[in-house]
Order: sequence, then structure tokens, then C-alpha cells
Amino acid sequence: MAEIVVALDQPNAGEALGFLDRLPDARWVKVGSVLFTREGPALVGALRARNLEIFLDLKWHDIPNTVAGAVRSAADLGVAMATVHTLGGREMMAAARAVAGGIRLVGVTVLTSHDAASFGCAVGRDGVEIGAEALRLAEEAAAAGLAGVVCSPAEAAALRRRLGEGALLVVPGIRPAGAPAYDQRRTATARDAAAAGATHLVVGRPITAARDPAGVLDQLRAEVGAGGA
Repeated sequence: MAEIVVALDQPNAGEALGFLDRLPDARWVKVGSVLFTREGPALVGALRARNLEIFLDLKWHDIPNTVAGAVRSAADLGVAMATVHTLGGREMMAAARAVAGGIRLVGVTVLTSHDAASFGCAVGRDGVEIGAEALRLAEEAAAAGLAGVVCSPAEAAALRRRLGEGALLVVPGIRPAGAPAYDQRRTATARDAAAAGATHLVVGRPITAARDPAGVLDQLRAEVGAGGA
């Protein structure tokens, strides 16, 4: 059953922790680059003190030695899962994996904000197909020994078939039926993403902007058949 990971998109630690007071049953939270850049390791410590599993989503993409150093630092913080970007290449991912310790490293494939045209522009190629690109990058992540990948709901089923049952599939872009997609291009409901093979569903604004975030979290858990995520 898929875990629900609450994306903390608040601008500072006070607001993030205050929001979590309204979600006493949360288990997983995502800390991204905006919040981590402002608050740093102290926030991770505060979240761990609440017995939360922390997904540190900084999408490291640098030379292998630098990324390995970042992963070591994250391991010292005690985060449960973290991201590297697959476009950094197999050598970089393997260097990160070698020092990961207990961190489950997942490789970001194609951002959910991309469509074929924008990704083709980013990599300098015409006629790219998003699904094929995500699959190619996921295979590089697997070859480097990563625990899994981050992908959109649109690619989840194909990646599950190719990577097998043991791989983690972390899927953002989760939206209730009829909800706005905001800046994400490839979205799905929690039920559909879980059915496609996602292991972790990253949910931000549908929870954080809700009048009753705890109720939304409960609804999502019921939707994916989870007894608690």
C-alpha cells in the first residue's frame, strides 16, 4: 500500500511545525529546497523529534564527489529518503549510493512540470517522448544501485514493470479528481497512482491548502487502502 508523504511547502519552520500540529497522524513529510535552504538541519531535527519519516528532496546534481558529500551529511541528519537527479549520470548516482548508509536514495527522472517540448528543449533534442525518457533514466538509476526513482503518475506503471516489485516509485503530482494541476503537467488521483505501482505519493497543496488537512489525509489513505501512511 502506498505511503502518503506530506510536502511541507510552508515558507519557514514555525509555519511548517504549526501546520503539522493539525496533522497528528502524519507519518512521512517531504522537506524541499525552499524550506531546507531557510531552516537547514535544525528543522530536520525538529521533525525527527516528532518521530516523522523525512524525505529530503534536494535533487542533488553535481560532480560525484560533491554529491557524495551531500549524501553523507544527509545520513548524519537521519533522513529516511533523499533525491539525486538522474541527469547527473551513473557515476554520480553510484558515488551517492556508496555512502548512503540507511538512506533510501531515489533518482528524479523527468520533472512533473515538463512536457515533451520543454524537456526536449532542456536536453537539446527534438522529438523526445516523456515516457521513454523516464524509462531510460530509471534504468540508469537502477544500474547505479539506487533504491528507486521519482516519476510522474503517467510513467509509474511502465516503470513498475521494468524495475520490478522491489523498487521504490515516488510519485508527485497527486491531485483529487477535478482539482487544479497548478504548475504540474502530468497528474493523477491517489487511487490511480497507487494502482499503477507507486510506493510513495507526494501530496502538497491538496493537503496543505485544505481547510481540514487531517480529513484530506484520511481520505487519501482510504483511497489507496492504507491503514496509515
